[in-house]
Amino acid sequence: MSDQLLQAVQAGVQFVDLGRQLRVGMPQSPNHPQFWHTLPRRHGDMTRSDGGSAANDMITTGTHVGTHIDALAHVSHDGKLHGGADAGQSCLGGKYVEHGVHTISPMIRRGVLLDIPGLLGVERCDGGYEITVADLDAACEAEGVEIAEGDVVLIRSGWGQLFSEGQAYVGGPSGVPGVSEAGARWLSQKKVHAAGADTIAFERLAPGGGHALLPAHRVLLVESGIYIIEALDLEELAAQKMYEFTFLLVPLNIFGATGSPVRPLAVKSA
Repeated sequence: MSDQLLQAVQAGVQFVDLGRQLRVGMPQSPNHPQFWHTLPRRHGDMTRSDGGSAANDMITTGTHVGTHIDALAHVSHDGKLHGGADAGQSCLGGKYVEHGVHTISPMIRRGVLLDIPGLLGVERCDGGYEITVADLDAACEAEGVEIAEGDVVLIRSGWGQLFSEGQAYVGGPSGVPGVSEAGARWLSQKKVHAAGADTIAFERLAPGGGHALLPAHRVLLVESGIYIIEALDLEELAAQKMYEFTFLLVPLNIFGATGSPVRPLAVKSA
């Protein structure tokens, strides 16, 4: 008998691309090296005797640039990583052998979108707006979804609409909307596998506060072992009211890295 998953794929599926296109100069956290792409060889730089020519590329990038996932090695607290691992001793030879991004298995899981602007009846949340536990509960009720253990929960603030504007997306004086420590604990109590958002740091950034304090990162990565996915494009997902879907994500298998660029997909039957 044919595999049921293969049968479903052959019957037709639709997907929404949740990843941002990697471009030189795109907005990013000031804490990470920028993305850079160049062509060391262009067509015509070398032409073979038969007239053929090839071009090639070189990229340099931080692993927390564009749409990306945070490995558990990304954040420590009081010198400890998740599970009490010593943050210093876990870095062997310049690589985080314990909790590096190479330890994240490919994700094929139930995904849930919580559309907060849709709930509040606004285009997007204001800068610095805290997405509260009450907001998260109300979004679940409005969408008719229930968060289950092992889910990937994506929280839309609408801030992703500013991605193409560059610095406005980063926040700065305006702040950036998102969950705070209380929202992170709500996700932890639900025992989700990963949580993502359409913002640069996942959690709320206070106006003028920048990345000075990131309590939700501590709660999720260090205390709970829950991965964080940032800079997602959730606009099409919300437009289609796709609140439940199969979520696909595969990090780059970089040994010892603290994160990886990703191109996640939300998939459902056609």
